[in-house]
Amino acid sequence: MKTETLTVELAERSYPIYFSAAAEALKTEVVALRAAGRRVQVISDARVLHAHPNYLAQAGFEDSELLSLPAGEPTKSIQYFSQALSVLANQSANRDCALFAFGGGVIGDLAGFVAASYLRGIDFYQIPTTLLSMVDSSVGGKTGINLPEGKNLVGAFWQPKAVYIDTDLLETLPPREFAAGMAEVIKYGMLADLELLQALFALDGLQADSPELPSIVRRCCAIKARVVAEDETETARDGGRALLNLGHTFAHAIENVAGYGEYLHGEAVGIGLSLATRLSVALGQMPTEAIARTDQVVRQFQLPLRLQAPLKVSDLMAAMQRDKKNRGGRLRFVTMTALGSAVTTDGIDPALIESLWREAGAS
Repeated sequence: MKTETLTVELAERSYPIYFSAAAEALKTEVVALRAAGRRVQVISDARVLHAHPNYLAQAGFEDSELLSLPAGEPTKSIQYFSQALSVLANQSANRDCALFAFGGGVIGDLAGFVAASYLRGIDFYQIPTTLLSMVDSSVGGKTGINLPEGKNLVGAFWQPKAVYIDTDLLETLPPREFAAGMAEVIKYGMLADLELLQALFALDGLQADSPELPSIVRRCCAIKARVVAEDETETARDGGRALLNLGHTFAHAIENVAGYGEYLHGEAVGIGLSLATRLSVALGQMPTEAIARTDQVVRQFQLPLRLQAPLKVSDLMAAMQRDKKNRGGRLRFVTMTALGSAVTTDGIDPALIESLWREAGAS
């Protein structure tokens, strides 16, 4: 099979995303690293390893090179960050060590931050195993961990050397996890690609074996690669990489207040996309009918529109104040001027945000 790639253009730090024949490309890279005398190490989680017990061995990794961590959002923590660093140090890994992340967004974010931090930076590679990580978190170099005070408050921009996207890995993904990944797919359509959004509307659901899936994954990666190339470290005064956080200011607050793991990230994003649309309408940026369109596509892919249990508005607002997009102490949101076109907006009356939370079931 011919290897299909997409390049994230970052000058001397550009790197490929492998799609078809990704497993073969991964094996070739491991062989090359070993031939160069370099150590390899993998961070994964117990659930992924149980679902794919032979994948790493077939790629050329050995059991002794594997660190298995618990599955779930709580693993993105100082505790497991420290544990992973200690494993590398106890093995006397040096700067030519190459670290591979085999898992979803939690493992990818954690492993990337470990790579960025250990010996002030070692190479790392992404092998995403969930839809969410394939279309979003494995690309772009945002790495990090959560604090009790908020999501992704500690981290670094550290680009991978390559990303290996093998959609066959999705065949064991639980339906709830697959649906969570669709939130990020919907997000890309809403912020930058109306044609993608219209294609989603036309689908009668989507599964791991759907023939449309590989092209949808590649399309999302292409959007993210373009945005990252233009604003790698999210420093643009307006727009830029911050647009990739459509719905996420709401979503991160939900995850923080409900407790990490109560909602899958994509489930919180589904609610966030609905609220971001309502905010855009309330600001006069979009017509009212956009709300029904957003709610339709979110519901169509089995994602929630409302909180599953009441959360305190005061707690959600406090969590929002710690959002990384804020400037000058003011809340900053990604909103839309039309489906398929996003902008950054600040100076929003907190009372409006509180009313939106109450619409979503907060108390």
